[in-house]
Amino acid sequence: MPSYVVTGASRGLGLEFVQQLGSSPENIVFALVRNKKTADKLIALSRSNVHIVQADITDVNALKLAAQEVSKITGGKLDVLINNAALVEPNHRNLNLDEYPDEKTLEKDLFDSFHVNAIGVIHTTNIFLPLLRAGSVKKVASLSTGIADLDTTIATGYSLAGPYCISKAALNMAVSKYALKYKNDGFVFLSISPGLVATDAMVSEHPSDEEIAEVKDMIAGFTKVYPDFTGPITAEESIRSMLSVIDEATVETSGAFLSHKGNKEWL
Repeated sequence: MPSYVVTGASRGLGLEFVQQLGSSPENIVFALVRNKKTADKLIALSRSNVHIVQADITDVNALKLAAQEVSKITGGKLDVLINNAALVEPNHRNLNLDEYPDEKTLEKDLFDSFHVNAIGVIHTTNIFLPLLRAGSVKKVASLSTGIADLDTTIATGYSLAGPYCISKAALNMAVSKYALKYKNDGFVFLSISPGLVATDAMVSEHPSDEEIAEVKDMIAGFTKVYPDFTGPITAEESIRSMLSVIDEATVETSGAFLSHKGNKEWL
């Protein structure tokens, strides 16, 4: 049975990863969440091949305990790690880097974003590497974003969400470092963008006028580069596409930063 660990699995893209992977009885899926008690949608899946494991990716000790729990069930191995958990700063993402109310607030957003989106993913990868070495697939897919791509950022004129974009760009570099280290060991490391997906991470359930304006401006910039863009895709479509890219990835493409389409077309 192929085994998967999905971080940030309680909602959004992480939940959809678990739903699609868990739909095959041949897979065993470990859904990592910060708090089991609030993982209502995961619990509602009620699938025997889906195991809910509590671990915040910024808590190294919790990650080590999670790896031990996975190891007990799989016999000490893991096939695929999907680093989905991320922080999208909710309060200041409509600001440019020079528009923050004060330096401390800017620093906090930068540190928090880097802590989760880069350091947390690195810790998670390191802690699960021994299990991945023992697995037969040896794949690590880390979710990034097209707005961490330098050329796309310039072309679209998207200057907002600096801490998020900066931290994801750092993640992309980390993925390339792992790929270089393990290129002769059969590992595949990927950074992958899900596309622009209609989830609550993009806009809240009851968006403010500022949030609506931000999304409209972002889409207007994207259409400069992608004139045929018609709007966000669903989580179901995004995950289905990303799983196909992950399945088809080979050692030769290890270290790549790809879209859900398997290329550099981010939307």
